Amino acid sequence: MSGTDPLFGIHAQALQIQRRRMEVLAGNLANADTPGFQARDVDFRAALEQAMNPQAAAPATPASSNFVPGAADAALKFRVNLQPAVDGNTVDVQTEQAAFMDASLRYQAALGFVDGRIKSLLTAITGE
Repeated sequence: MSGTDPLFGIHAQALQIQRRRMEVLAGNLANADTPGFQARDVDFRAALEQAMNPQAAAPATPASSNFVPGAADAALKFRVNLQPAVDGNTVDVQTEQAAFMDASLRYQAALGFVDGRIKSLLTAITGE
């Protein structure tokens, strides 16, 4: 796994992917009343795999932010419409809120792992 950070493992990549996922979900929520808007989400597993293997094929969609090239944007998928709307909007506010909370909890978990690693390194350096 050439994409792992020797210090933080996969957690550095996981933080970036979950951050991008929360951006996408927030965009979905912001466009809940926009006619014809198609809700999207990041396939975390595919994004992490892409981030772990930078030699893999180039992403199908161009990066839309300053995110690490390709990983989450390549795994950006349209959400399956559960309740069709007359105006063509596929955003279900409750689904988006639940997905955002899930991404937030996963982000906090990865941040906790990184924080624990930093604390253990500081303990090793200071000898306390």
